[in-house]
Amino acid sequence: MKVRVVENVLKLNDEVASMNRLTLRQAGVFTLDLIGAPGCGKTALLERTLRELHGKLHMAVLVGDLTTTRDADRMVQWCDQVVQINTGKGCHLDANQIRQAMAQIDLAGLDVLIIENVGNLICPVGFDLGQDVKVGMFSVSEGDDKPAKHPYLVHEASVLLLNKTDLLPYVPFNLERFRQDIAQLNPNVPLMELSVVKGDGFDAWRQWIETKAAAARGAAAIHTQ
Repeated sequence: MKVRVVENVLKLNDEVASMNRLTLRQAGVFTLDLIGAPGCGKTALLERTLRELHGKLHMAVLVGDLTTTRDADRMVQWCDQVVQINTGKGCHLDANQIRQAMAQIDLAGLDVLIIENVGNLICPVGFDLGQDVKVGMFSVSEGDDKPAKHPYLVHEASVLLLNKTDLLPYVPFNLERFRQDIAQLNPNVPLMELSVVKGDGFDAWRQWIETKAAAARGAAAIHTQ
């Protein structure tokens, strides 16, 4: 019976996720689910992304956190569509929470929707939210063994980010082993090495988003013809 209950929960989540995905794709919105551990730099990444793409792309952010609105508060100066989702003791976002949050944003004219998932490398990976891609984020300060210890995120991600590369001279981090672990788990996933604080490597991330957003708009336009 327990197995059946779990299967029913996941089935319902996937059904809502499919509805989310259809809605977003019809609107021509590129949607990414950002997954990373607490402190890896997810919010800082989004702050800089919103700032650098301000005026170029229309963006919205759904922010997952346990209790506070602190992450959302940091983004509102660069984005007028930021919705906080507080999960309480929940360790991940689910598709129904995303659907409710989507009702609070204006999809018309929107180019990119970013979902900042709850800080966790495990639970968020197994839940489809209706996103186009999952983005996995690691940081130098976490240690070089995180991909090997959390292979499911590496398997599921469409792109991986390694943040805080400016700290490489100061912390014990074997960059070559980190790269090799990822290559063994998912040889096709792109790895972007960057420093959000310094801006190193950030151009590739920004250009990736712009390219994906343009593709989503183009696909939606074709379907409406």
